[in-house]
Amino acid sequence: MAEAHSAVAFSFAITHEGFDINYDQEVLNLVWNSGVRSWKKRLARARNGIRNGVYPAHIQSLWLITAIAIGLHFSGFSVPFDLVHRVLVHLPSNTVNWQMTACFIAALFVWLSICFTMRYTLKLLLMYKGWMYESRAPGSKVSLKTKIWAAFVKILSSWNTPGLYSFQGSLPRLPVPSLHDTMQRYLRSVRPLLDDENYTRMERLASDFENTIGKKLQWYLTLKSWWATNYVSDWWEEYVYLRGRSPLIINSNFYGTDAIFMNLTNNQAARAANVIYLLLGFRRLIERQELQPIMVQGMIPLCSWQYERTFNTVRVPGLETDRIVHYRDSNHIVVLHKGCYYKVVIYFKGRILRPCEIQIQIEEILNSKASPLTGEMHLAALTTMNRSKWAEIRNAHFARGVNRVSLNLIESSAFVLSLDDEPYEFDLERPECLDKFGKTLLHGNGYNRWFDKSFTVCVGKNGRLGFNAEHTWADAPVMGHLWEHLCGEDIYGYDESGNTKGIPEFQPPLPIRLNWDLTVLQPQIEEATLDATKLINDVDLRILVHNEYGKGFMKKCRLSPDAYIQMALQLAYYRDAGRFSLTYEASMTRLFREGRTETVRPCTIESSAWVKSMEDKNSTNEERIKLLRKACDRHQLGYQDAMCGRGIDRHLFCLYVVSKYLEVDSPFLNEVLSEPWRLSTSQTPHGQTPKMDLKKHPNCISAGGGFGPVADDGYGVSYIIAGENLIFFHISAKLNCKQTDVHRFGNNICKALADIRIAFEEHFKNKTTQLETNSINGAASTQKNNAK
Repeated sequence: MAEAHSAVAFSFAITHEGFDINYDQEVLNLVWNSGVRSWKKRLARARNGIRNGVYPAHIQSLWLITAIAIGLHFSGFSVPFDLVHRVLVHLPSNTVNWQMTACFIAALFVWLSICFTMRYTLKLLLMYKGWMYESRAPGSKVSLKTKIWAAFVKILSSWNTPGLYSFQGSLPRLPVPSLHDTMQRYLRSVRPLLDDENYTRMERLASDFENTIGKKLQWYLTLKSWWATNYVSDWWEEYVYLRGRSPLIINSNFYGTDAIFMNLTNNQAARAANVIYLLLGFRRLIERQELQPIMVQGMIPLCSWQYERTFNTVRVPGLETDRIVHYRDSNHIVVLHKGCYYKVVIYFKGRILRPCEIQIQIEEILNSKASPLTGEMHLAALTTMNRSKWAEIRNAHFARGVNRVSLNLIESSAFVLSLDDEPYEFDLERPECLDKFGKTLLHGNGYNRWFDKSFTVCVGKNGRLGFNAEHTWADAPVMGHLWEHLCGEDIYGYDESGNTKGIPEFQPPLPIRLNWDLTVLQPQIEEATLDATKLINDVDLRILVHNEYGKGFMKKCRLSPDAYIQMALQLAYYRDAGRFSLTYEASMTRLFREGRTETVRPCTIESSAWVKSMEDKNSTNEERIKLLRKACDRHQLGYQDAMCGRGIDRHLFCLYVVSKYLEVDSPFLNEVLSEPWRLSTSQTPHGQTPKMDLKKHPNCISAGGGFGPVADDGYGVSYIIAGENLIFFHISAKLNCKQTDVHRFGNNICKALADIRIAFEEHFKNKTTQLETNSINGAASTQKNNAK
């Protein structure tokens, strides 16, 4: 309890001579500085709140309008609507000071009217989604309507420099799709998966649902969409994530990798220190709202709501449902090394510690000879347990005393950093190294990641790094944005010897070992460790590096790179499983306020027809190309519908939630929501921030990240189109399933991509030959005519 005694700022005792007061000046200074920092943040939040509330107008424009009002009034001219005199009637007198006050009030009224007119005009403009459906291919014409719309949006969105949350009030609400349209889209999406008899049965179920209980459920959902900011997001977070009782490890958490073609430093302490500093800088940008919101095509904003919980956030287990706890401030991180936990203060003497000062702290931990306390080594395995079991243990053994204090330090930290005792390796000649890298980040050894935290930064012994992120608080693009920012800035952080740059100004505070009393918890920790090991031993992961070609060739084919890859995955899965399967592709709805994700269903009537043509030896190459273009166009339309709030699955999910609240049973919804996603896919976004300059640093390319399989007999596939000639695929599956094999599926992906390329090259060759033939025939015809 030495830490508890040293944490007491002052004490007093009553003696026969009066009061005897003792206090610790240093601790009181820390308290004072903490209070000052807290008030600065409150003032900054208040200022940002006002700025965001009037965006896109400038706050400074209020003083201009006030000056105009004063000038007009005292020059004898009437302010519009005679506002000054209308206000002056209600003021105590008609003196110059009160006239000035009336002018200010009138100006404020005019200014607010202009602000809200601009704001709601922008909101109305952002409701238009027709631009999404217009082709952006070279040579395509943009409609006059979209050109006029784009001009107005460009003017309003660039009128003022936006803060991170400036557009939140202008983003439209997510609309509820028509029930009939959703039914038709759903039936079309399952047609290639069902034979005639089952499809007829599904048509009947859908029709009965639409004409009976569906109307009532739709009415309640529409009512919620009028009342709530987003009719999906709160239920999605609650029922898909927080009420899930399965372990977070592999089932929910995802990972991301380093810029693997660059080796900035082999010094583990230096890399960790610089990364900590850069992450805290990113946190500062979020807190001050100085981070620029992501803009589609440079003018259409995406919702930034998810960024708020990036740091100082934890998922706390509950008996029936978990909860997300976000701390408004945190001046420390927690570092895990060789089973020991350390509190590392990162804010000292009125500022954030610099990388060279943080490196001293990390070196202190790496050089420490401390050994874990009883049960401490495998403590983090508790976060891999069934959520209800972990909640019971937490309530019973972490509700008081030293365990409560230490657990609170972990959960309230800005983030957790794990210093691993093994290197993270990458070698194109040894693909198993990258596979091991991915597995290390996905699950580690089961007890060297705190899976409840918003994210854990993992640093290998050789200086390479990655992260493991909890999924509830945000979706992968948010972590992708953070990671791109980090990789882009990290390049400049080291000197020639591999250490961080700069000279420490003072000796930073030493890391503090967290104390635990875990003796009675040994059986539960051992059980959690065994269960985590079973999960880890049952998952297989392959990271496939496809460098034969990339988006450069796909664009040459005039196809969307995402649609191109999704079609290759359809062909690969068909060859792997011998059938089509319900396929999940994650899309986003962040064009709407508090939007998260929507599902695109890549397995369509068109994609299945193309896959069958690829397997049909009697099919011609031109027929295959034609069918592929149709399949890609249909997929692109499905993606556009999903982004514009016209998706299938979130609507059906919310209808199902309403049915459960009303305690009504729907055979249609029960069947739809129980369908397994045997192929779950996601594209890792790339190039979200200008920080990553690939022209200047072409090797600053992350291999992306991945996740575990969604179905026990299926695949989880994440991919990142990293360059003109480079794609990474992260493929996961369960080892105990005899129908799946990540290496076989990876080979099928390579073969599918190669077959598509061969088909297009033959198509281009035939096209060139045809053009040459037409040219020769045209020349011959000209000569013949001239001869006549």
